[in-house]
Amino acid sequence: MAERIWLDVPYAEKDQAKKAGARWDPAAKRWYAPREGMTMLEPWAAAPDVADLLPGEDRTLGNGLFVDLVPASCWFTNVRSCVSPRDWERLRRMVTRRAGMQCEACGAGEDRQTKRWLEAHERWIYDDTSRTQRLKRLICLCTDCHTVTHYRYAQVRGLESKAFAHLIKVTKMDGVTARRHIDSAFALWCRRSATTWKLDLSILTDAGVTIKRPPSAAERPGVASATLAAERSVPRSAPAREDAGEIVARIAIERGIAVPTSSAESPRSSSPPPARTAVTPGPREESPSLLRRLFRRGR
Repeated sequence: MAERIWLDVPYAEKDQAKKAGARWDPAAKRWYAPREGMTMLEPWAAAPDVADLLPGEDRTLGNGLFVDLVPASCWFTNVRSCVSPRDWERLRRMVTRRAGMQCEACGAGEDRQTKRWLEAHERWIYDDTSRTQRLKRLICLCTDCHTVTHYRYAQVRGLESKAFAHLIKVTKMDGVTARRHIDSAFALWCRRSATTWKLDLSILTDAGVTIKRPPSAAERPGVASATLAAERSVPRSAPAREDAGEIVARIAIERGIAVPTSSAESPRSSSPPPARTAVTPGPREESPSLLRRLFRRGR
């Protein structure tokens, strides 16, 4: 068989690439050009693969499954928000390949029937002195483990019960121990959310990946609200700025979420209710307005 002419096709552009003649290799889980000289596929010409070990990456950081909450003041400054769709595809492919196409927390593979996918997750360290959030590792997690890791996001999406059950299943914790673990993670999250952090993605820039500006602290509440609304298939509760809207659309598409069309809403007060002094995880579904209160706390 002739050597594949591989392409870098982000999920959001797969239909365009398919119309241009690209074909899907289910074993490699990658698009390719069936023959040379297909000029319509040039926009997706493959860039060199990302090295399996990023410069300065710590592959021992954060093994196993645990609740790893990103501070509210850092939401939507993740890697996917800061790189181009094509570079994200290159990074995601590297992370899943080096993990042997298995979740690095529970060992599961992809399962289309149950909608369990393999996703790239960031491990961060936080320097309180310089107020820097520094990327130190990319890890391959399945959808279920990724949901546990972002436990606060699971809560606001109404997925807490599922996440709690999966945490117990994988870690073998009893219910009381699991709840203590979550409470501890939330206490740390509250402390860190009070700080506006600078972002350090040098392990990517040193690997030749181009970084673009993430949403500012002022923009993040709108991005968070719009993304949550998209996942629930309801109108946005607050308009996001143009560049934030682009990020929302990309995140939603890559998660397989339909982004709703905007609709007019009645005016709201510019002063949301004050945030609670403590966050106690519990089986409930939060309204999108909670996201705005969380971001106010982090400013």
